[in-house]
Amino acid sequence: RGTLTAVLPPAVLADALHVAAAPPPASGLSLRLGEPFELRCAASTASPLHTHLALLWELQRGAARRSVLALTHEGRFRPGPGYEQRYRAGDVRLDTVGGDGYRLSVARALASDQGSYRCVVSEWIREQGSWQEIQEKAVEVATVLIQPTVLRATVARSVSVAEGKELDLTCNITTDRADDVRPEVTWYFSRSPDSILPGSPVLARLDRDSLVHSSPHVALSHADTRSYHLLVRDVSKENSGYYFCHVALWAPGHNRSWHKVAEARSAPASVDVTWLEPDYQVYLNASKVPEFSDDLTELECRIVDVKSSEASVRFTVSWYYRVNRRSDDVVASELLAVMNGDWTLKYGDRSKQRAQDGDFIFSKEHTDTFSFRIQRTTEEDRGNYYCVVSAWTRQRNDSWVKSKDVFSKPVTIFWASEDSVLVVKARQPKPFFAAGNTFEMTCKVSSKNIKSPRYSVLITAEKPVGDLSSPNETKYIISLDQDSVVKLENWTDASRVDGVVLEKVQEDEFRYRMYQTQVSDAGLYRCMVTAWSPVRGSLWREAATSLSNPIEIDFQTAGPVFNASVHSDTPSVIRGDLIKLFCIITVEGAALDPDDMAFDVSWFAVHSFGLDKAPVLLSSLDRKGIVTMAERDRKSELSLERVSVLEFLLQVHGSEDQDFGNYYCSVTPWVKSPTGSWQKEAEIYSKPIFVTVKMDVLNAFKYPLLIGVGLSTVIGLLSCLIGYCSSHWCCKKEVQETRRERRRLMSMEMD
Repeated sequence: RGTLTAVLPPAVLADALHVAAAPPPASGLSLRLGEPFELRCAASTASPLHTHLALLWELQRGAARRSVLALTHEGRFRPGPGYEQRYRAGDVRLDTVGGDGYRLSVARALASDQGSYRCVVSEWIREQGSWQEIQEKAVEVATVLIQPTVLRATVARSVSVAEGKELDLTCNITTDRADDVRPEVTWYFSRSPDSILPGSPVLARLDRDSLVHSSPHVALSHADTRSYHLLVRDVSKENSGYYFCHVALWAPGHNRSWHKVAEARSAPASVDVTWLEPDYQVYLNASKVPEFSDDLTELECRIVDVKSSEASVRFTVSWYYRVNRRSDDVVASELLAVMNGDWTLKYGDRSKQRAQDGDFIFSKEHTDTFSFRIQRTTEEDRGNYYCVVSAWTRQRNDSWVKSKDVFSKPVTIFWASEDSVLVVKARQPKPFFAAGNTFEMTCKVSSKNIKSPRYSVLITAEKPVGDLSSPNETKYIISLDQDSVVKLENWTDASRVDGVVLEKVQEDEFRYRMYQTQVSDAGLYRCMVTAWSPVRGSLWREAATSLSNPIEIDFQTAGPVFNASVHSDTPSVIRGDLIKLFCIITVEGAALDPDDMAFDVSWFAVHSFGLDKAPVLLSSLDRKGIVTMAERDRKSELSLERVSVLEFLLQVHGSEDQDFGNYYCSVTPWVKSPTGSWQKEAEIYSKPIFVTVKMDVLNAFKYPLLIGVGLSTVIGLLSCLIGYCSSHWCCKKEVQETRRERRRLMSMEMD
């Protein structure tokens, strides 16, 4: 019977809604996959008002309920989540039967249809332009149980057939379905018994329309609906392996559709194609063993004790290399070269380049001897070598099929040498930075026992993937090879293509920079350095690889980040001029109100060309605006003032020669917390700015020059006056006396 679960009347109304299962619910409805089923319930109302009924079919599985299909009070059908596609295809329908019957029809049952079904009916009335629910009742209709379809496929477990004969396998089907179901049979072949079907080759298939898809050498037939035969003609050694039979049952659905109700796979049938294989042994000998690097190495692989040498058998060789480990770790072998049945030789990745350069030589000396020669053996060539001789058998179509592999015992090529040592140390010059700034990391490399090394550098970033349980993801950002060629690896930020730079500062030092850092750049950064040694001309040999210590980028996004810088429009002044220095504070991260921050600012100076002397405190201004001047023995005067919230001005009045040097400011930020208390932040320092004080040469020598010129003029005039007077008076008397003496002499001569 029904139960009243919700009452939302606009007025006090009598209980006029009646809901019941039709027919009454049984203990349960048992179905098989694909079978149809119907559920009914009856709903009516005796309300005198003009009301509408809404009906909902619900499916309950455990404690969860979900809507299947509903008929709203406005007469619209509304499928529940997950039933939209089935409703549009017509597989799930809701019909009315008679005047008060409602029928839920499911064309084909699925495993998800199992559970208890309820019929929920609600009564609605339209009042004042809106719909209101009066009451709601629900009734348990039936419990649906979905029984799985029984399906088994069996094949003979082991079959042996002679080469050239026919292989006949039968797949027998057992099922409990007797209705209109159609089987789809597929035969698979695999080399191993535990292969997955989608990856195994398909030999033949019989679809549900009884159409056969096969190849000319494979046939598929069936004597009845429960027995299917696979026939493989003219079998060879390639047909040895495991055969599977896969069966799927399809049942017809709505609108001529088909759906799969069951599928099964048989156990693997082992098929062995018998034939007479050749019998032989393989012996590997090192005819030339290197004692030092660049020595010759020569290996000979010989076939011995051949007991069945038929004309239809030929032998080829494959060469392998394996690193000689001191531990018991399993090391995979590397293919050096392989010879196919048509005598073609293919090189492995390890030996391709060196074989093309003539360093690796593979040859066949005799019908039973293969040789491998290394012209110049390197330390990387040390390890274990072995050869594999393959026997090939001619087929009826003149093709060659490998029939047997025989492995030789390994030969060790080794000589003692000192191990290469490579150490990489990473350092961060600026350990504290914020988002948007430049991240810089330097890597210093030191090596030992490596001949003429060159280094290639790869910058890696280890970043968390998601939750803590997931391993971190390592990304390659940028690399620089031994020839100094830079390459972007996995740097995918198109807006910052030039945002990362890797450069070689010295032969053994590298610097990595990341501009405009973002929060997503957080992680552990390392330098992966590989040392390379020259080998024969332009070739390089990898000597050692090492990983540096990590440098972490961890942005502190909980609060603001303060930075200080010094700016001056007059870094070079003349003695006596005014020096103006601005300490500018920048705030990054969270925005702050100017009233919520204050600063203690102090100015320092180092009166030298370098920073080798101790700094001298000039002046300070605390967050309350109190200025303190330090004692000075200079004639110049200082003043410190706050120009704006984030700018502080230091002025040097009447500058002297001794005022030159490096000036910087230290800032201690204070931030007001939400509780109203002031919190002291870490002290920050600006970069120094160098101020020079020059002497005014013209003003310095102006007065001495004027005095000198004046004195020189006066002295010159006095000298001229004295000389004139002397010549006018003294020299005139002397001339007269000379003339008198001459006349006296002349008179004496005449006498």
